[in-house]
Amino acid sequence: MRLPRRQILRLAAGAAALPFAPHVARAQAYPTRPVRLVVGYAPGGLTDIIARLIGQWLSERFGQQFIVENRPGAGSNIGTEVVVRAAADGYTLLLVAPANAINATLYEKLNYDFLRDIVPIASIARFGNVMEVNPTVPVKSVPEFIAYAKANPGKINFASSGAGSTIHMSAELFKMMAGLNLVHVPYRGAAPAITDLLAGQVQVMFDNIATSIQHIRDGKLRALAVTTMEPSELLPGLPVVANYLPGYEASGWYGVGAPKGVAAEIVDRLHNEITAALADPKIKMRFADLGVTVLAGSTADFGRLLVDETAKWGKVVKFAGIKPE
Repeated sequence: MRLPRRQILRLAAGAAALPFAPHVARAQAYPTRPVRLVVGYAPGGLTDIIARLIGQWLSERFGQQFIVENRPGAGSNIGTEVVVRAAADGYTLLLVAPANAINATLYEKLNYDFLRDIVPIASIARFGNVMEVNPTVPVKSVPEFIAYAKANPGKINFASSGAGSTIHMSAELFKMMAGLNLVHVPYRGAAPAITDLLAGQVQVMFDNIATSIQHIRDGKLRALAVTTMEPSELLPGLPVVANYLPGYEASGWYGVGAPKGVAAEIVDRLHNEITAALADPKIKMRFADLGVTVLAGSTADFGRLLVDETAKWGKVVKFAGIKPE
């Protein structure tokens, strides 16, 4: 019996799809057990809080636990490597942060290539820093600070929460673009850095807005500008650094990634649910309380952000000769 050509083609197409059917079925059933969301930092910080908010949302939407697993150390490299080495089945995810882009150049020998080994799933949030000085510094604007720094080369100290942190990199980018000679004073965290800035032991800092905003409102610190391209709703009326250094932009961001090789269907499902979370009024309000804004976009958008940020901070690391602590 000879079959019609159209039926032969239909049967052939069905046969070709058979090897992929179990793979697709597994992706559609995902997740069938708890999922790890690895954070490369200790509990309690902003990165950890963001991860727990998203993890709780995903747990409720999928009906499976998304467990935040804190794996701090080596500037988040330990946690990142845990995910890189995990099975690409969607059950181990990474809370991606700026350190992942910075560390690609900061560390000469990593056991992984972040852009190659981590698949972007979804961006989550963006946050800016604020350029602030101790009130004893005789400046009230970015141009005045630049002029003062040029008149006092090597005499102005800037604090950071550690080498390679977003706070440090924001200041180094400013130095590079303004052509200044400022002295870096690294601390083990933002809290002791702020303490010394308040005491006048250091003169300037590019701190996270949420951390410093109360000191600014109380008049204990003087804000000069924010580091994002857009003004901050938390500091209305404050200009952006880019007004004076065109092209300057330094902000932190968060997203979710997975090991290379994870099924596209799983990436799509996770991306869709995370995007739904970012549209939720309660999540938006919680983000606002934390001083961060929603950063929604496609998976491709997030991938481009990672590539761009890695290249951008790589140039700063090389120009400033920054080494890990």
